Amino acid sequence: MTEPHLLIRLAEDDDDFILSLVPRFVDFTLPPWRRRHECIEGIRDDLLKHLEDQPANSYLFVAENADGERVGFIHLQRTEDFFTGRSNCHISDLAVVPQHERLGVGKALLAHAEAWAREHHCQLVTLAVFPGNEGARALYEASGYAPDLLRLAKAVR
Repeated sequence: MTEPHLLIRLAEDDDDFILSLVPRFVDFTLPPWRRRHECIEGIRDDLLKHLEDQPANSYLFVAENADGERVGFIHLQRTEDFFTGRSNCHISDLAVVPQHERLGVGKALLAHAEAWAREHHCQLVTLAVFPGNEGARALYEASGYAPDLLRLAKAVR
């Protein structure tokens, strides 16, 4: 089953529903050195800053279904590739409303990011995902995303 029609539009500063989806980013097993409440607070603060200030090279998009219901969002950031200096499109955040999961919203948002990247002459579309976020990882891998750099961490207390 798929969403029949999605409109993907630029977010407005009153699209607070985006903030309501922040707990989705930690709804799985986190690395032992990450605290759920700290991740939620950090992500929420970052998204709020991008919603309110609309900094350059930061683009928030909202997906609405045919009924005008907001069903997901994606946050794109234009970045510079460390190795080549060329432009990349980084998917900073992507979330789907739980009752709309597995209906094609995530795929549509990824397709939007890729179209945006082509339109803006980006070399790569990049993203980061927690290892425990198996649902998101499956979507990304099924959509052709593969490891580029592997970020490792070790807590030093």
